[in-house]
Amino acid sequence: MKNKSFYLIAHNIRSLYNVGTMFRTADALGVDQLFLTGYTGQPPRKEISKVALGAEDVVPWKHYKSTTHLIKKLKKEGVEIIALERNDQSIDYLDFKPKFPVALILGHEVDGVSSQLLKQADKIVSLPMNGIKESLNVGVAMAVAAYHIISHR
Repeated sequence: MKNKSFYLIAHNIRSLYNVGTMFRTADALGVDQLFLTGYTGQPPRKEISKVALGAEDVVPWKHYKSTTHLIKKLKKEGVEIIALERNDQSIDYLDFKPKFPVALILGHEVDGVSSQLLKQADKIVSLPMNGIKESLNVGVAMAVAAYHIISHR
């Protein structure tokens, strides 16, 4: 059977409530592993638990200080690395068809995915924004993109 693994990489997420949202959504999605990288907060924290509602106890997760090290490890395992970010190289998420196994990188709430991590990604996908704001909350954006990805499992 082909490896249909799906991973999330949450890099430098400053809000523990956003981390809680990621755990809860990762549980709903059936994510194989949530990687918390950089200074992203990690359980046990009451702020994470308040939003995750126990998902932090069932979703497999690991912390990596170095996201670059994690990406190199995943690439050696044949994982396609996708960054969720709006820039000149990004493609609309609806035009993206993942090649499993796949990992989706989510970045800082204000600064997004760093240019260093974007260079390491195999593809960059973005969500269309039709209003005056340039982005969604990171947890909401993750859910939209991730549900699209799992629809191809």
